Amino acid sequence: MPPLEDTIAALATPAGISALAILRASGPDTRRIAEAILGRTPLPRRIQRVDYRDRAGHILDEVLCVFFPQPRSYTGEDLLEISTHGNPFIAQRVLQDLFARGCRPAGPGEFTQRAFLNGRLDLSQAEAVMDLIHAQSDRALAAANHQLRGSLGRHVQRIIDRVVRVLAQVEAYIDFPDEDLPSSNRDTLAAELEMARHEAEQLIATQRYGNLIRDGIKTVIVGAPNVGKSSLLNRLVGRERALVSAEPGTTRDFIEERIAVGEHCIRLVDTAGLNVSPAPLEALGIHKSLEQLADADLVLAIVDLSDPEPSLPPELAKRLDPKNTLLVANKIDLCAGKCVLDTVDQWFGMVFCSAKIGVGLDDLFGAIGRWADQWQITVGQDVIAVNARHSHALALALEALDAALDKLRSGDAAELLASDLRSALLALGDIAGRVDNERVLDELFATFCIGK
Repeated sequence: MPPLEDTIAALATPAGISALAILRASGPDTRRIAEAILGRTPLPRRIQRVDYRDRAGHILDEVLCVFFPQPRSYTGEDLLEISTHGNPFIAQRVLQDLFARGCRPAGPGEFTQRAFLNGRLDLSQAEAVMDLIHAQSDRALAAANHQLRGSLGRHVQRIIDRVVRVLAQVEAYIDFPDEDLPSSNRDTLAAELEMARHEAEQLIATQRYGNLIRDGIKTVIVGAPNVGKSSLLNRLVGRERALVSAEPGTTRDFIEERIAVGEHCIRLVDTAGLNVSPAPLEALGIHKSLEQLADADLVLAIVDLSDPEPSLPPELAKRLDPKNTLLVANKIDLCAGKCVLDTVDQWFGMVFCSAKIGVGLDDLFGAIGRWADQWQITVGQDVIAVNARHSHALALALEALDAALDKLRSGDAAELLASDLRSALLALGDIAGRVDNERVLDELFATFCIGK
């Protein structure tokens, strides 16, 4: 783990020409560096304009500086932010001058890592910073903001408080080995642990929603050749992304595009049509299509209404899960008479549309949004979306709580019960980063960009 006694600096904005570039410096020498740049004592949290001169006295740019004294800064240390014109050459000259004044280059995520180590953020909030940076939908943005403001930490702390209350009473009996836990006390403690268990299960249940909003809803378009899969992709994306041809088997490989549907990010995947007797190259495309289908969150199964008997290929139909399959009846503009499909009721929903003329797309977007909405779970007043790390820690805590409940009800020794409760607290503390695990922390912050 990098030492905190160093003063670090980095460019906080992406490289390239832009209106502005922002540089950051944080650490014990920051005040001295700010005084040298400004030529005076920096005013806390005030924008100060100055000609930035390097150590040789050459003016590099007219900049804006803001000094944030510790502990009320992002990192919890003295922090300086410098806004320059967005010329990469200028930004690099200023950065090199900061290094010459005693800063060292910041590692990936090191500013946020210092915020965590200095108690400005817990680990779940630090992860929320990364989620906020990468959010691609309103739902992802909302969940990241809730977590950044401590929503997950508060719910985990509530569980911790319950377990600590039980552990305190159990350890009181360990100090007096001649006394056993009365049955009335055991019932009260069991009820407390059951509540802790229920709250942990609620949080684990939000992981599915978390995966969907962070990664985007992988929506795979499948069907027989020439039912309009690529035309639908092009219509949904709003441009000619996939080649469209009357010749069957045109799509040989899958194509992926991201779109926004309401408050959700959708990862659309167009696949090769499932042909009964494909050519060798087409067969390879079909194999890839089936791989994509197996990994889909949502499936848009396309049928052709211009066909006298619209249906899905049997090989495809048997692979579909009704709970995550939306039947899309395409080419409504070519449908002669009343269009009826016998299998409508078995799917999550059905939409009539025409990819060619754009009819029914609002209905399709609405159906996709309704499918995604069902996964949102509100815990209290908070939108919670735990990630895989949180879920794993909560599962370990649940396992320990179950073991503690079994021992509590069977009248086992208080020492054994206390051991399980401590294991639960250890797992829960891992979510907020209260357990010192240097390797885990280094790996997590290494995923951040430099300057954050």
